[in-house]
Formats: sequence, structure tokens, C-alpha cells
Amino acid sequence: MPQNPHSNGVSLDNSLEVAIGRQARAFRKNLGMTVVEVARLANLSPGMLSKIEHGQTSPSLSTIQNLARALNIPVTALFRQFEEERDASFVKAGEGIEIERRGTRAGHQYRLLGHTVGGSVTVEPYLITLTEKSDVFPIFQHHGVEFIHLLEGALEYRHGDQVYAMAPGDSLFFDADAPHGPETLKKLPIRFLSIISYPNGEDTK
Repeated sequence: MPQNPHSNGVSLDNSLEVAIGRQARAFRKNLGMTVVEVARLANLSPGMLSKIEHGQTSPSLSTIQNLARALNIPVTALFRQFEEERDASFVKAGEGIEIERRGTRAGHQYRLLGHTVGGSVTVEPYLITLTEKSDVFPIFQHHGVEFIHLLEGALEYRHGDQVYAMAPGDSLFFDADAPHGPETLKKLPIRFLSIISYPNGEDTK
């Protein structure tokens, strides 16, 4: 049977079985129990449990209930991985969305390269470009943490009381609650990646 190229070799027909098996195996290992021990508690043969854990069989509802009882978890916990949304955001070169942030008025160009959907944490990756039209705009301050990686050019970047001389390949990871931003543009044009992460419901703009 042909396989879904996006499912790591797992066909859609048995993705539920694989998800149940992975969860069962993870819970068993977290408990420090062997296949034999869990199989005995679930009234299964070790061979059958091994097949379940590897997604090679479709267990009946009664078997799932027995397995959940043996692992001391709710039945729904075995379906959790299957139900979770697994998002991916793909952006081809040059196709990121240009958006407006506080630095835009100082000539800083922000290109959003992706975004998270749902969850408790938001992650925003940007490609930021500074040119001869850009002004130094040193005062950014927002919730969360930020990671920057310089791709081109050179600048001095301030975080709190510290100033870091950055060249291509240099990175800086910091608490974004402290005042931060480019202080001196040493070599233009400047391009760097900025990845901002903060709890959902908090704005960084």
C-alpha cells in the first residue's frame, strides 16, 4: 500500500495504531516496567503487547481499556498523540510576510518566516534587514526571550547595560524584558535572524 510521504513511513490507515502504540510504550517506560509485567497486568501476551507498541495490530476497545488500567492512565491518554495537531510552517526564499513592528518606522524591515498555531507559547521567527535608510533604534522591550543570529554586516547590539560587537555567525540569546536593540550599525547592509518566544496572550509589538 502506498504511504503518505509526510508521515515518516506510516500509512494513514494505521496511524491511529502507531499513535496508541507509541503512547503505551512511553507510559510503560516512564513507569520502569517491562513488556512482560504490563502484559500480565493487562491480560495480554507479551507478543501481543509488543505488536501493539509497534503499531502492528489494531487493539480492541476492551484491550485498550485493559492496557490503560495496567498503566494506571485514562483511556484517552492513549489517543493523545493521535489527536494533537502537528503543525508545520514552510516559507520559500523571499516569500516571508513583511509586517510592521516598532522598528519599522526606523527603517527596519521585518519579514515573518513562520508562526506557531495554538499551544501555550508563541514563537515568531523574523528575518530583519537594516540598510543605509535605517536609523539606530536601540530601545525595544517586551515579554519573553529573544535569539538573534547575524547573517550579514556588522553591528553593536545593546542588551541592558552590555553592548555586544556582532559579526556574521555571532548569536545572542537574551531576556527580552530588558531594553535591547541595535546601537551602532558598523557595516551595511545588515541581515539577522530574530526568534522571539513568549507566552500566548502577551504582545511583543
